[in-house]
Amino acid sequence: MSDIKIDTSKLGEKIVGVLKTIYDPEIPVDIYELGLIYDVFVNEDYDVKILMTLTTPNCPVAETLPLEVEEKVKSLNDVKSAEVEITFDPPWTHELMSEEAKLELGML
Repeated sequence: MSDIKIDTSKLGEKIVGVLKTIYDPEIPVDIYELGLIYDVFVNEDYDVKILMTLTTPNCPVAETLPLEVEEKVKSLNDVKSAEVEITFDPPWTHELMSEEAKLELGML
């Protein structure tokens, strides 16, 4: 019996879908459109690593948001493990937000 392999890029799309359900509690825009997700890596073993930032280093959700991201991504059936790495390089700025996020926040 052969294992059915799923395409890692398809899994990446599912992960982005999950990320778009997670919101910064202070801003009514999801963390993906907000530009807080810098990269999503999926290897052939379906281990996921997410490189993300926060709006500020002393963000009130600095402890809880990365854990929420990790737990929600781990809940996907095809994900074997998930790890979130926080970085402040480069620092987050409004320019990282999508046009949709800027429109939502009245910045366009």
